[in-house]
Amino acid sequence: MGAGIMAAHAQMRSPAEEQRASFGIRGGANFFNWGGADVSSNDYTNRVGFHAGVFANMFVVDNFAIEPGVYYSVKGTQNDDFVDSRAILTYLDVPILFRFYAGEGLNFFAGPQGSILMGSKFEANVLGSTLGWNTDAINDIDAGVVFGLGYNLPVGLNLQASYDLGLTPVFKDSQAEVYNRGFKLSLGISF
Repeated sequence: MGAGIMAAHAQMRSPAEEQRASFGIRGGANFFNWGGADVSSNDYTNRVGFHAGVFANMFVVDNFAIEPGVYYSVKGTQNDDFVDSRAILTYLDVPILFRFYAGEGLNFFAGPQGSILMGSKFEANVLGSTLGWNTDAINDIDAGVVFGLGYNLPVGLNLQASYDLGLTPVFKDSQAEVYNRGFKLSLGISF
């Protein structure tokens, strides 16, 4: 019985004032598409990319933490047209997440995210070859909101699923309502 009480006590979360900030790395798969009022006439589908970066998790009060991060992230879209065209957009994502720990390990999060465009390229398959061209038509900044669900495993591992809701139009100098929208599946480790 004594071992059971010790194990249960070891799993309890320490008060916020006893917790220190943790830092970590996180990465995973992106499933992005373009959303908005002006995409319904196109056959856009999810484009698979990836994200990788670092984060810091700082408890403010019991069960509530602030988590800033910086991630390299590949987004874009795929179009099921006759040349299989696609947009490949690379960003430096800077989210500030607010995490609420609902139970041991389980947490919910949401927060703003600013993204800085690192590169933009369009590609198409023509006559068996892939043609690519860079573009300057993409907005340099993408503001949005991130929300999702996470779970902290023992030994510092964490899993999370999130959704990025872009609020800035993808194209600059355009009236088109087209936004970056997508899911991320992540694995991280805290130190």
